[in-house]
Amino acid sequence: MDDFRGIADRIALDIARGRLRAGQRLPPQRAFARRHGIAASTAGRVYAELVRRGLVVGEVGRGTFVRAAQALPQGRALVEDGAARVNLELNYPSVPGQSELLAPALAPLLRPDALTDALRPAAADGTPHAREAAAGLLATGDWRPDPGRILFTGNARQAIAATLGSLVRPGGRVGVEPLTYPLVKEVAGRLGVTLVPVRADEDGPLVESVLAVHRSAPLSALYLQPTLHNPTSVTVPAERRLRLARAVDDLGLPVVEDRIWSFLHRDPEPLPLAALAPRLVHLVDGLSKRVAPGLTAGFAVVPEGRVDAVAAAVRSGGWSAGAFALEAAVRWIGDGTVARLVAAKREQAARRQRLVREALAGFAVRADPHGYFAWWELPEPWRADGFTAAAAARGIAVTPGTAFRVDPKRTPDAVRLGLASAAEPELAGALRTLAALAARGPRHPPADGQSSRPS
Repeated sequence: MDDFRGIADRIALDIARGRLRAGQRLPPQRAFARRHGIAASTAGRVYAELVRRGLVVGEVGRGTFVRAAQALPQGRALVEDGAARVNLELNYPSVPGQSELLAPALAPLLRPDALTDALRPAAADGTPHAREAAAGLLATGDWRPDPGRILFTGNARQAIAATLGSLVRPGGRVGVEPLTYPLVKEVAGRLGVTLVPVRADEDGPLVESVLAVHRSAPLSALYLQPTLHNPTSVTVPAERRLRLARAVDDLGLPVVEDRIWSFLHRDPEPLPLAALAPRLVHLVDGLSKRVAPGLTAGFAVVPEGRVDAVAAAVRSGGWSAGAFALEAAVRWIGDGTVARLVAAKREQAARRQRLVREALAGFAVRADPHGYFAWWELPEPWRADGFTAAAAARGIAVTPGTAFRVDPKRTPDAVRLGLASAAEPELAGALRTLAALAARGPRHPPADGQSSRPS
């Protein structure tokens, strides 16, 4: 049974985010207990905790209602009432002058004769020019993908869905890191497949755990983020990658390798798994982070013999790239626009990581000095959902660690900070506010003085 304070934390988060509004009536305690699969006595403790926090009010004969939000004291809020929140959930980088860089390549596509062709959907395998441009963009070190094995989707998320959908049937099992990209959890739910966590350490997934999980019940595939893992920022070193590649080769186990953040990696990056196990690894990437989310394309480099199967999944899912976006991508890659944006975003990410180090010095923060996110293991007695709700009350949106967990029994008391979307002055102020909040602790500590974390 979940700890009652954890359930209260989630209700508090719903209130802070507006999913439960002032004046809204909560269900009767017995109905709440049935809905959440808990005892009626536990539901009573949840409601009492919410009352104690000042979030709800109980009225005899009428029920329990969400209270109107109380005004924060002067100086407590980061933003004034009605102003936009500082959003550290979204993580789409943009740099000054980005639109001016992108616009010239679009002008030729706006001629009526060109626009007619550009507004059609593109084939899954794009065009020869698109495949060559993508191969050059994705090349790293001594590895360059075969253009003939590159497919295109509307974005990288669709590339993930298409590759997984082509590999795993309903009821199948996909091995993932213990913390994984939340969209993959959603894709797995739609495909009817089960995500199975493999253990990891500070260098990434453990080969021994992959082998053990596969022995216990065969996996259909692995989904991994070897470079700048979201949310922990881990980059798997070369030796571990080689061992992983040998293991999946021995098992004949397909892999979906997500490289969406790899463009930020500055040191000589280890070879991708797709270079080490080319007959099994499906590499996915895209332009939404490098360029912009509004006009983008996704890439899938698939093993030889898998092109038709993945292309069929792209078509059946309606995930084909638009011809306009694909042609724009080819032009941006060819004229150096993407390279210039990547260089600017690398500099921006490094500056923002310096803000994190300054504001959160002394806290347990895991981040790559060149990445756009940070994984913050919260000090006791904070819980992830409670801290997220408290941050939201101060106008700051962060992502609780529970969004990334795969095993529901292991709840990380951590939050992910997305550093890409907020302006740098806003980011600096938000980080200072969050640091003060974490140091101060929950406003209402547990009545018995014990930690609110479940044992």
